[in-house]
Amino acid sequence: MSRYEKRGVSSQKEDVHKAISNVDKGIFPNAFCKIVEDVIGGDKDYCNIVHADGAGTKSSLAYLYWKETGDVSVWRGIAQDAIVMNLDDIICTGATGPFLLSNTIGRNKHLIPGEVIKEIIEGFEECIDNLAQFGVDIKFTGGETADVGDLVKTLIVDSTVACRPKIENILEVDIQDQDVIVAFSSSGQATYETSYNSGIGSNGLTSGRHDLLDHSYYAKYPETFDNNTDEEYIYSGKFKLTDSLKDTPLDIGKALLSPTRTYAPILKEIFSNNSLKSTINGIIHCTGGAQTKVMKFLDKSLFINKTDMLSIPPLFKTIQETTETSEKEMYEVFNMGHRLEIYCPASSASELIDIAAKYNIEAKVIGTCIKSEKPRLEIQGIGY
Repeated sequence: MSRYEKRGVSSQKEDVHKAISNVDKGIFPNAFCKIVEDVIGGDKDYCNIVHADGAGTKSSLAYLYWKETGDVSVWRGIAQDAIVMNLDDIICTGATGPFLLSNTIGRNKHLIPGEVIKEIIEGFEECIDNLAQFGVDIKFTGGETADVGDLVKTLIVDSTVACRPKIENILEVDIQDQDVIVAFSSSGQATYETSYNSGIGSNGLTSGRHDLLDHSYYAKYPETFDNNTDEEYIYSGKFKLTDSLKDTPLDIGKALLSPTRTYAPILKEIFSNNSLKSTINGIIHCTGGAQTKVMKFLDKSLFINKTDMLSIPPLFKTIQETTETSEKEMYEVFNMGHRLEIYCPASSASELIDIAAKYNIEAKVIGTCIKSEKPRLEIQGIGY
């Protein structure tokens, strides 16, 4: 059993996928999100997408950082996480909006005061306003804040995003023999970001937090972890939140709290070029399952060979060096440097890379897809 699983989490969530295996997959079964007919408008030319996700255990880290430093602004990034984990999943289907957004905040009122809720709500509005400058139209329709201290130790922040795209705009994942894989960096500072991004996103935070942070937080903040987890896996690292992260302008806490990067402005520009969009055979948002995510959508006998990955950002290097976690597990839990990949013919790759560069995001071809006896994946020679 991996360290990740010993902390009560799973990168693959096999039991969840088994539980929903018989659920209707919608009118585009291999799209990145479930898509249904236009129930709202009744128009055969349109469809509906409703997607729910959130910031996960990252909110526990935000709580820890806020209590230690008094910096309440960290909660704004949690709002961005809750938006982007929905928005970028949806936009991988080819849908570009407009979008409707509703949020759900479940708090322990004894520990989470109104000032935190205020920062989160303002964080939602701030992220929406920023994305509007890049043509991504999101309407905030309100939400629910529930006092559920019997269920939630500190706070959980989720949201739901909906849109009504034209059916003709939908992209399913249909990866082809000889496709190349164009990867888009998750770290650095995009033109639409206000600071350096570590690239962490909102996946793997349970391991990232406990692998890096010092055990002194175990006794000080018992409300920030699952009591069913063995103590040796709780805050088993060597860093304090405010220790500097080597080769970055961030401390360890802020690096782990880097708001999830959205690729929506890039994808919206890509989709505005119909001839370019028509060459795309699949877009994968490397969230749950990280670099193995593509295998959930591979419905044919192809070998996905990722041979030349982007440079691993400092945060992931630090996690691996600190814990001696295997490369295999790191690639299953963390995005390791890119959280978006596009599968397309080699002739389209340079145009995609040039568009990313306009937003100061590194992109490059990291691998290829070739016929195989069965679906399989290798990352830097490691088989999955």
